[in-house]
Amino acid sequence: MTVIASESEYGWIGPRPGAAQIGAILFAGVAGILFAGVGPLLLGGLEASGRISPAQLGQAGTAELLAMGVAAGLTGPLYGIRNLRLLTILCGLAMAGLNALSVVVDGWTVVLVRGLNGIPSGALIWLMTAMIVRSARPDRWAAIYLTVQTLAQAVIVAALGALVEGPAGVGAGFAVLAAIGVATGLAGLLVPNSLAVLPVDPDQPTGRLSTRGLVALAAAFAFNAGILAVWIYVEPLSRQSGHPAGTAGLAMALSLGAQVVGGLLATLAAGRIPTTLMLVVSLLGMGAAMVVFAYLPGVTVFLTVSAMFGFLWMFASPFFTPLVIDADPTRRAAMFGSGAALLGCSAGPFLASLFVGETEMRQSLILGVGLLATSLVIVMLLYFVRAKSHSLVA
Repeated sequence: MTVIASESEYGWIGPRPGAAQIGAILFAGVAGILFAGVGPLLLGGLEASGRISPAQLGQAGTAELLAMGVAAGLTGPLYGIRNLRLLTILCGLAMAGLNALSVVVDGWTVVLVRGLNGIPSGALIWLMTAMIVRSARPDRWAAIYLTVQTLAQAVIVAALGALVEGPAGVGAGFAVLAAIGVATGLAGLLVPNSLAVLPVDPDQPTGRLSTRGLVALAAAFAFNAGILAVWIYVEPLSRQSGHPAGTAGLAMALSLGAQVVGGLLATLAAGRIPTTLMLVVSLLGMGAAMVVFAYLPGVTVFLTVSAMFGFLWMFASPFFTPLVIDADPTRRAAMFGSGAALLGCSAGPFLASLFVGETEMRQSLILGVGLLATSLVIVMLLYFVRAKSHSLVA
């Protein structure tokens, strides 16, 4: 007999976790996604020291993101919602061991180890997603998660930057990540041991995802693929625009700061402004930013648009969660939201690499605009289908 979860007095599906439990889940979720932010620095350090080739740098990053996305999507169906303390502890310790191993390995072994590290990382991201979709305000908790992870990545990158360039080398960076893995295992002691079962759609009694839920996930995939298809080439785009050295680094720093602001404003806007409106405006704004990049603007415009791009990126991201929940009110499709986003993040750079040339990077912008347009069409389609269904019911 299937137990159907019901909303508690707080609006949560199942009992609301305590403050310490929420903090432990948030810490684990941030630890799981941390390498997405610090990976370029550490893998770049391995490449600069000759321990991996430029090709292996890209392959290691892609392997880890792909493994994260797959694990974030499959942990729930394969592992379930019980014994979550054990899952968190084991994932934390696995990350600690694999990051420690990354201190000494080189070549193809780095690709293998980083790919393996994506599995426990993705499982922890799933855990955070599982809490978000059961919360009373999934959009707000998604914004909080994105904002905290951005801040954490910024702090860690700033701290590791000096450490990696010093006598300790890149191994010190992986040692820090190993220590964070141990801390995640300890945080697992506070994680709730189980979560409530999500409702089952009467039209999908087998628990399979609805068509609308899958379509909404496709919007999140296309959004993230479009962003990373462009942003991965921000340095070559700056160089092609004739900017002085250091411009791309400053653009990334400004974008990161704008992302934090965007996440904070998304947290405040959650529940106050229609989801479709925020996504449509953000997608159009990001598409416009890509068009500006295509004209190879000067430094001032390039930096300004980079900041706008980062702001809209983080402002829009949390609202794909309520979009998916609205498409599939059981919230089962939303459980795959992080997986779809991560797979998009890994697919975007790969697809862009098939189009860009040795000196011409603007093909990535054409691809990015196309992917954002795809996401926009899906968002609008879901809105009009929903509006039509409501009018028929009325």
